[in-house]
Amino acid sequence: MDYQVELVARAFYDAEYEDCLWDGEAEFIKQEFREYARNAINLLHDDIGVLLMALERATAEEHPERSRAAA
Repeated sequence: MDYQVELVARAFYDAEYEDCLWDGEAEFIKQEFREYARNAINLLHDDIGVLLMALERATAEEHPERSRAAA
């Protein structure tokens, strides 16, 4: 679940702050976006799988070095 929350939180953050980097953001800002992510995940229930696959695919396309590092 933490991976899902982080993935959705990063997507929300990227949508809000296109020119900023998640990794350099203050922890209290990250926590705020993680809370948004938890709420979205809870609302979507079973449909979250579709969203997560799309987010993973988009992240891999935007940052291919992340998917290689995870492998």
